[in-house]
Amino acid sequence: MLTPERHRIILQLLQEKEVVKLHELVEATQCSESTIRRDLSQLEKEKKLKRVHGGAALLQQKREELSVFEKSTKNIHEKQLIGKYAASLIQDGDCIYLDAGTTTFQMIPYIEAKNIVVVTNGIMHIEALLEKDIQTYLVGGFIKKKTNALIGRGAIHSLQQYSFDKCFIGVNGVHIDFGYTTPDPEEAFMKQTAIHLSQRAFVLADHSKLNESTFAKIAPLQEATMITDETDEELLAMYEEKTTVEVVKS
Repeated sequence: MLTPERHRIILQLLQEKEVVKLHELVEATQCSESTIRRDLSQLEKEKKLKRVHGGAALLQQKREELSVFEKSTKNIHEKQLIGKYAASLIQDGDCIYLDAGTTTFQMIPYIEAKNIVVVTNGIMHIEALLEKDIQTYLVGGFIKKKTNALIGRGAIHSLQQYSFDKCFIGVNGVHIDFGYTTPDPEEAFMKQTAIHLSQRAFVLADHSKLNESTFAKIAPLQEATMITDETDEELLAMYEEKTTVEVVKS
């Protein structure tokens, strides 16, 4: 089978299923795994798909954004693993910024450090932080309904009154060329500002975020350590050339 025909079949299957396993592509094209891997690499370079562990997936729309409720039901186990590891990095006495988001939210039950201070723009974080008896500051600003995040000029001004030992940031995309991204430019600026105000920055990204890029850039990869559950060694090696990657395993 000629290359253009294989590519057509691969992209057609992706349109139908959104995520396709390697063995499905092998069966559909009657070609070897090595040939399909080369095809996927080529199509990824052409920005027609993204490779995922064991197959390929459609790229998401640049400004597409799920609601907090929709996000909270996706990859829950992975987010809990990432959250637990991230929480273990907090030391007694730390001042931290905890970004709004469903993965950062999963850190809160696992925070054991004493005498810490948390600043957040995440409305859904507040009750959980107070239940843990953690001294908490909420930035001011405009409430974005879809993500329950405080953003805008007021939020930026409020955030700039602090400096942090560590910040923990949620993202929608992590890309080898485009860095850390999110659909909303105002949320991107909040995250970017928090990174610049922190001695150490950590980005929490489950495997579904890798090889994705969305509308607004937050920061280049090297500006934060990435915590992920991704296990594909080839994919991880690409990111490890640009930044520190901490991999959590179930």
